[in-house]
Amino acid sequence: MSKERFQAVHIVGGGLAGSEAAWQVAALGVPVVLHEMRPMCTTAAHKTASLAELVCSNSFRSDDKEHNAVGLLHEEMRRLGSLIMRTADLNQVPAGGALAVDREGFATAVTATLAAHPLIDIRREEVATLPSADWDSVIIATGPLTSPALADAITKLTGEDALAFFDAIAPIVHRDSIDMSIAWLQSRYDKAGPGGSGADYVNCPLTREQYHAFIDALLTGDKVAFHDWETPYFDGCLPIEVMAERGRETLRHGPMKPFGLTNPHAPGAKPYAVVQLRQDNRLGTLFNMVGFQTKLKHGEQARIFRAIPGMEKAEFARLGGLHRNTFINAPKLLDGTLRFKAEPRLRFAGQITGCEGYVESAAIGLLAGRFAAEERLSRRSMPPPTTTAHGALLAHITGGHVESDFRASGGVRSYQPMNINFGLFPPLALAPKGENGQRLRGTEKTLAKKRALARRALVDLERWIAADTHVVAAE
Repeated sequence: MSKERFQAVHIVGGGLAGSEAAWQVAALGVPVVLHEMRPMCTTAAHKTASLAELVCSNSFRSDDKEHNAVGLLHEEMRRLGSLIMRTADLNQVPAGGALAVDREGFATAVTATLAAHPLIDIRREEVATLPSADWDSVIIATGPLTSPALADAITKLTGEDALAFFDAIAPIVHRDSIDMSIAWLQSRYDKAGPGGSGADYVNCPLTREQYHAFIDALLTGDKVAFHDWETPYFDGCLPIEVMAERGRETLRHGPMKPFGLTNPHAPGAKPYAVVQLRQDNRLGTLFNMVGFQTKLKHGEQARIFRAIPGMEKAEFARLGGLHRNTFINAPKLLDGTLRFKAEPRLRFAGQITGCEGYVESAAIGLLAGRFAAEERLSRRSMPPPTTTAHGALLAHITGGHVESDFRASGGVRSYQPMNINFGLFPPLALAPKGENGQRLRGTEKTLAKKRALARRALVDLERWIAADTHVVAAE
């Protein structure tokens, strides 16, 4: 197909999201101009000029498509013709049940494949301002290390409060893994906020002894050092271990204060401290630990937080962190096909939208590329069903979170980056049962639920692919 038939889609950023988006656009017969600033301009994290360079781990995490949400996302991407997944499979190195790659071989192969495509024009240049109006279809996929000049332009476009440069993440827990025979639902002083009922938080109580044991664990726990390109923390979102260092009672008068709460499991007994968890998604399947941003290593977080009464068997959708990141308030700014509402010629993709992880970034790039190409082809874009991994992740980015009160959250926006996890999927209509119809419990129940969610996702994905393949031209 001739390049002249359609005007090019411009993609800014040659990371995983931008590379996948470029492949998807070109695969649908639409020309692409892919702008990548390296090696003309580099970052403190990148080491090469290759497209899709992996700057941290070489792992794409679990490849288990039946019991792990990221493994399911791998499988969906394969079925959608993903360049990133195809190249990862071809450059795989031994990693047990995970999909890990030879990072140099992987990035070199992605770069060569895109450079060889007749519809893809790779331009090594920095896009330091918002694209000019004659670029009528643009995907911005510049990632967490967006250049300062472009980040400043995006800030002016979106508003000062709509672009974050600092990622303060509290752990997020699967609601059904919390022991409600110990924890209880209540808002402080039974106050009902916007859309609330007065019983909006999960509360986990601690005695004096449990509280001080928890403080000791925080102070001695193994912590992650800042990378040299990251922004140091500030008072508005201090790690809990730093607050603990300021005095043993600091947390008890901060995020762990017990005031205004009454434990129905122990009438008349006041908890010495309380850990509160706030609903994190509209489905009510995920709750975040309020005020618990931390630099503890992930293994330490799981160990220490599972010592909190009611959280002994907690399953984490994500663990906490504090690091340099650049991401927009996507639910406020983007529509269901990742277009910027105020200027629809612009789309955003990858980590800048508020997804976490290599595969998640590439998956959102895949969707952005398909949406942009279908728009160029005058086809009606159909977002994937929310029962699929792609649809669940897209729904989180474009509106699946819960907008909490800004002051109540300590000045930190409720929308935060997220990895794919089964907590983002709509619940099953019926709980899975055993072969003889018996009710499942424990690990068996958890695995059966994950298998059912994964199987539903792949069935619904195939229906979406079939429908999208025969999509009619928009009127």
